[in-house]
Amino acid sequence: MKKLNYPFKKEDILDLSVGDMVLISGKLFTGRDAVHKRIHEGQDPPVDLKNQIIYHCGPVILENNGKYEVKAAGPTTSIREEPYEWQVMRDYGIVGVIGKGGMGPKTLQGCKDYGCVYFHAIGGAAQVLAEKIKSVDNVYWRDLGSPEAIWELSVEDFPCVVTMDAHGNSLHEKVEGSSNDMLKGLL
Repeated sequence: MKKLNYPFKKEDILDLSVGDMVLISGKLFTGRDAVHKRIHEGQDPPVDLKNQIIYHCGPVILENNGKYEVKAAGPTTSIREEPYEWQVMRDYGIVGVIGKGGMGPKTLQGCKDYGCVYFHAIGGAAQVLAEKIKSVDNVYWRDLGSPEAIWELSVEDFPCVVTMDAHGNSLHEKVEGSSNDMLKGLL
């Protein structure tokens, strides 16, 4: 098990390989479809994303007297961000993306070109992952709605596994290839 602590450093990201189990502590920013689309259309994000990690998540957050409580924070399906993620890597210098289900060839190439990794978080464990969030430090672009806003979170020992690394390796490609080979053998 590897630990990745904020502030995130490019050399630590480059040291990660497909299959590494990682515990992340520090800052994460959520970003889903509407955030990626807005950035793609030319609006700069309201926060500096250089050396940051974007979490594909629409957390369930309750607000009470100006304080936030995260009730659920599971990953959302990442492939919807495939048309945009490489651009966010290139233009804003993110070093990591967390989601579920993997991403495609544009993102894999972006990981290789810009020194980024894709982390797979556990789907179906939204309440367990919410317990790893120690605070909500800010929220941006609330006009997009709560699930689509950018939530700035502080996490401790947030568990995930590297499934795309900065060296062009993809666990998703490997699994798809072996599955196709198996299917051909069955047919």
